[in-house]
Amino acid sequence: MNPNEAPIIVGLDIGTTKIAAIAGRKNEYGKLEILGFGRANSNGVQHGQVLNIDQTIKAIQQALHNCAESNPDLEISEVYVGVAGHHIKSLQTRGDLVRQNSDMEIERWEVEQLIDNQRKTFIPAGDQIIDVIPQDFHVDNYQNIKDPVGYNGVKVGANFHIITGDRNAIRNINRSVERSGLKTKDLVLQPLASASAVMSEIDMEAGVAILDIGGGTSDLAVFYDGILKHTAVIPFGGENITNDIRMGLGVLKQQAEAMKVQFGGALADEAKANAFITIPGIKGMPAKEISVRNLANIIQARMSEILDFVTYHLKQVGLDNRTLNGGIILTGGGSQLKHLIQLTEYVTGLNARIGLPNEHLAANHIDELKKPMYATCIGLILKGYSDYENHNKEFNNTFLRVSVPDKLIKEEVEALSPVRENTVDIGKRKGGINGFWNKFKDGLIDLFKEEGDTVIK
Repeated sequence: MNPNEAPIIVGLDIGTTKIAAIAGRKNEYGKLEILGFGRANSNGVQHGQVLNIDQTIKAIQQALHNCAESNPDLEISEVYVGVAGHHIKSLQTRGDLVRQNSDMEIERWEVEQLIDNQRKTFIPAGDQIIDVIPQDFHVDNYQNIKDPVGYNGVKVGANFHIITGDRNAIRNINRSVERSGLKTKDLVLQPLASASAVMSEIDMEAGVAILDIGGGTSDLAVFYDGILKHTAVIPFGGENITNDIRMGLGVLKQQAEAMKVQFGGALADEAKANAFITIPGIKGMPAKEISVRNLANIIQARMSEILDFVTYHLKQVGLDNRTLNGGIILTGGGSQLKHLIQLTEYVTGLNARIGLPNEHLAANHIDELKKPMYATCIGLILKGYSDYENHNKEFNNTFLRVSVPDKLIKEEVEALSPVRENTVDIGKRKGGINGFWNKFKDGLIDLFKEEGDTVIK
């Protein structure tokens, strides 16, 4: 693919704890070059659903502003948006299309019509269809066909995985995006976006479960024999763990989050029994001593509950540790907990590993973007490229005229130390490379500024 002809596609991840906007373009090797990115703390979203539209708009605009700071030449008008939340459901259907001329080879428009017909499937009042995903096709007596184009037959049909969501929840997402001055190009289920960022074709064939542990929800996608078999949204995530710590140990939310990130682990047996964290007292109150093992016990209890949901869903679709040879891939911000792989393997009986979006990124990008918390956003860009490559005409040619630097190269921003999730305010640096890279560095530092967490001694 000629990089000068490829469109610039923007993914917008509206999460419970953060909102991220990343702009990318594929290079001649098919890898994503990141041309701009921004993030902001999210306030108006709970459990993956937009509840306060005004606060969500402010957070989206802040993320876009940070994205523009990282690359002043970038113009963003259309975005691919991730969707999750308790309201997401899925169902399996089967559809057939009797062809007008069985002597002719099946054409792409007939497949599109077959898929489009499924959008008329009856679903409960108040819900709407988000996506229709064909699993496998059949032509007359031929079964398990990946792509029926070019086959001959009287009847073509398929099994479908249909994803639905609450109409009002989807309207709130679209309204927030539109009132931020953007157009929603497409809504994509977050676990499918994350899966495309961290999964390979080999994983799909071997059978794999992707668990994206976000702030408000944990999203599951299961693939087997190259087919999407199941999707589910589990109503617990990193925020629930933070609240458990807050309630269980009697500390502030900021302190609970900082303890989770710095000292938290998912296995109590691996925590040191004689290690303690000192929490400063509030307004003259005496300091608190928190046991690291107690902290791990609280985290393990909630993570085990999330993993029990995963086991339940796998049993529902008849897939277990004997069929999913690819095991389970953990991604999302919550996957960074220490000892989570061991706990996952113990609870589910599946081999586990952390899924990073590195495979699809071009070389030399800054390390921050390779964290699993950005898998959904990278996956949204890949979804956009999938649409572009399959339906070229849908893309507006104005994409091709955006002027951008060739790369955001790691060597150019080495002066920046890796930024952690609990970063304190580090302010702007001055000096260094003139022109664009000065702006870019300052933008990066502002980009990852967060409210300073309470200091833990």
